[in-house]
Amino acid sequence: MVTGNTYRNPALLAKIITTLDVVSAGRAILGIGTGWFELEHRQLGFEFGTFTDRFNRLEEALQIVDPMIKGERPTFSGTWYTAEQAIAEPRYRDRIPILVGGSGEKKTFSIAARYADHLNIIGGFNELAGKLDALAKRCDEASRDRSSLETSMLLTVLVDENASPDAVPDQMSQRMVAGGPAQIAEQVKTKALDAGLDGVIINIPFYRPGSSPPLPRRRGR
Repeated sequence: MVTGNTYRNPALLAKIITTLDVVSAGRAILGIGTGWFELEHRQLGFEFGTFTDRFNRLEEALQIVDPMIKGERPTFSGTWYTAEQAIAEPRYRDRIPILVGGSGEKKTFSIAARYADHLNIIGGFNELAGKLDALAKRCDEASRDRSSLETSMLLTVLVDENASPDAVPDQMSQRMVAGGPAQIAEQVKTKALDAGLDGVIINIPFYRPGSSPPLPRRRGR
């Protein structure tokens, strides 16, 4: 869903996502986070660092990426990154949407309030009210209209007509739903959309193309 910022130079990332937007006729979204998988960093030879390091790197990176994908040519000199009149051309759209994912109510939500078009909240149904209140505060601090920032949560879905919603294990019940398409759609509405989210990003474990029926489209919020 998101790329770890630690894996790529931000100016190169801006050019990559801009090229993807061109070849996909304007369908690209830049999902980005601090990076979290320490083993993969070690396997691939990337520095992992502390969470504070990774957060500061993400904040610097967005000061390069954000203007580049808007057609600007930023010059930036920070602790982790530099850029000089960096350009990402050709472009398909005036701006590519940025999605930030995470659960940190102070740091991550602050970055989302300043740079993102979409915040994917990592958390359970029982946490949503508190998370959305915290996000509203971060938006106020950034002088941003909260309604301009789209929100979602990462939701694991088991699509099975024979599965009861009660079949979800207790330890997963706040982040997972089960049942047939109509049952799942109703649970998404009552547990996520009615709580104030704009949508969900679905994770279907062990999915094989064609193995599950399509979920009905929900219109509105």
